[in-house]
Amino acid sequence: MSEKTAEEKVQAASDWWSTGIIDIHPGKIAIRGYPIQELIGKVRFPEMIWLMLRGDLPTRGQADLLEAAMVPGVDHGPQAPSIAIARMSVTCGLPVNGAMASAVNVLDDIHGGAGQQCMGIYYEIDAEAGPDGDLVKTAAAVLARHGKIVPGFGHRFHPIDPRVEPLFALVDKAVREGTVKGRYAAIGRAVETVLKEGKKRPIPMNIDGITAVIFCELGFEPELGRGIFALSRSVGILAHAWEQKQMGARIKGPLPKEIPYTYTGPAQRAVPDNRS
Repeated sequence: MSEKTAEEKVQAASDWWSTGIIDIHPGKIAIRGYPIQELIGKVRFPEMIWLMLRGDLPTRGQADLLEAAMVPGVDHGPQAPSIAIARMSVTCGLPVNGAMASAVNVLDDIHGGAGQQCMGIYYEIDAEAGPDGDLVKTAAAVLARHGKIVPGFGHRFHPIDPRVEPLFALVDKAVREGTVKGRYAAIGRAVETVLKEGKKRPIPMNIDGITAVIFCELGFEPELGRGIFALSRSVGILAHAWEQKQMGARIKGPLPKEIPYTYTGPAQRAVPDNRS
């Protein structure tokens, strides 16, 4: 193998971290080709998220729908594991950034992953049904393969999730205006129909199900759906970490010390003298 020239080595080093996202030189910053000074004051934060992830600026309708989906996911109370971890972390001495990192790290498959999983199901139904297929029948077949728990539907706390109806209204408005096609809204409603059949109590769509509708309508990949949710929830995590920091408490666990945990091990016993 021939030895690389100095110029080739420099080029190889430059290519080591190649990116189509940002171009930085002294006195110059361009994001996806747009000079940063032209973006400042003209582009809202949801539009910036779209630009970073998708490569170009969204329409106003697309940005409005993305923003609407991110608003209700910011918080779900101090008992939500991610929020509780942020608050406990602060009482253990972590700075706000450390508390945020600890909290975001638990937004995995069980706590935080339902939206991504629901998007996967919607895309699966779309692919199997095709343009002319029966969405309800296809949804029933797909759900039968995914087991009893359907991510994005039902809620352990809310009989009816109050965040769903206003978001669905915005999706319907976006369909009328031509911003989105409404395909995944129809798929989400088909899943709800399947989950109502033969049930004494319906299993309605929750916040993860409706944001999955929106993210699919906007063309995001499922993994990016989870990432966008993490961005949204980070706002609540920051707010709770900061609130807890102002309270000045130290080493707060998940329960007050007056409430004991349940011990399930052996009764107290003596260590035997002879253990040969």
